[in-house]
Amino acid sequence: MSAVSDRLPTFPWDKLTPYKATAAAHPGGIVDLSVGTPVDPVPELIQKALIAAADSPGYPTVWGTPELRDAITGWVERRLGAREVTHRHVLPIVGSKELVAWLPTQLGLGPGDRVAYPRLAYPTYEVGARLARADYEVYDDPTELDPEDLKLLWLNSPSNPTGKVLSKEELTRTVAWAREHGVLLFSDECYLELGWEADPVSVLHPDVNGGSYEGIVAVHSLSKRSNLAGYRAAFLAGDPEVLAPLLEIRKHGGMMTSAPTQAAVIAALGDDEHVRVQRERYAARREALRAALTGHGFRIEHSEASLYLWATRGESCWQTVAHLAELGILVAPGDFYGDAGEQYVRVAFTATDERVQEAVRRLR
Repeated sequence: MSAVSDRLPTFPWDKLTPYKATAAAHPGGIVDLSVGTPVDPVPELIQKALIAAADSPGYPTVWGTPELRDAITGWVERRLGAREVTHRHVLPIVGSKELVAWLPTQLGLGPGDRVAYPRLAYPTYEVGARLARADYEVYDDPTELDPEDLKLLWLNSPSNPTGKVLSKEELTRTVAWAREHGVLLFSDECYLELGWEADPVSVLHPDVNGGSYEGIVAVHSLSKRSNLAGYRAAFLAGDPEVLAPLLEIRKHGGMMTSAPTQAAVIAALGDDEHVRVQRERYAARREALRAALTGHGFRIEHSEASLYLWATRGESCWQTVAHLAELGILVAPGDFYGDAGEQYVRVAFTATDERVQEAVRRLR
């Protein structure tokens, strides 16, 4: 029974348990800035769409309703600047983490096949490779990788955890390199609508891909932009030759987004105002925390996008975690995201306004 679980690393968040207990014992309560989970209400128009679709006794389809596919293609063209996107170019998924974890397996990768992802990265890229028994490695510049047996290349811009944004030129060069060497490229763009000091660009933009989606797929989520983490709603967009077999596999596996969730996604993708409102909330929290952290002796690096501040005091990340826990503030240690993060912490600004202000007060 343990054969599959034995392939996986220790679940990193379990290591934070004692520090969480310390932070929770603070007289003013814990300020949890460790996990980037939304805390603000689901926008009312999305809730109404979900409720209206609550009477859905039949099975939903894996590919989603035509209305859902229309909503996705319309958003991809309107927001990302993509061109000539059809239903064949899109695929709903059950949250982006599920896709990241199971993609190598669904692509048929295994021993001897290589998966590459950024040196500082979301841990689930590695988990996905491990589940498939594929080899995995990290990179600083993907175009310097050995392309032999490299079957899946992950990009992540804006980055989790650093908030770094790849320029249009970097994306264009990487797409061209991947195509030259026959490497499938998946771009995790879940934080694309949360650019602060940069304007993130998608690999689906014609300036990046030359007007062709060959060999590229973008991953997008509604968890962050629309506060829908609890709904498990995301989608893929890109090469139909990649998405078609994934659709068939997912049909056999029953990996379908619930019908009420599909209706909610249609409403969410059709409205930009709630995204603007949520961005303003995050911008204010980000600015307050950034000023408080720098005033407390931290240096902020990158962080030009996403929901996090990548911060360091030039010491072990666990020393920083312990220091902040004594102030009742819980953050994520940088080594959760790779050895290169051993002197950094990731500080989420997804707490409520009241909790963010409390963290600011303690840091000052």
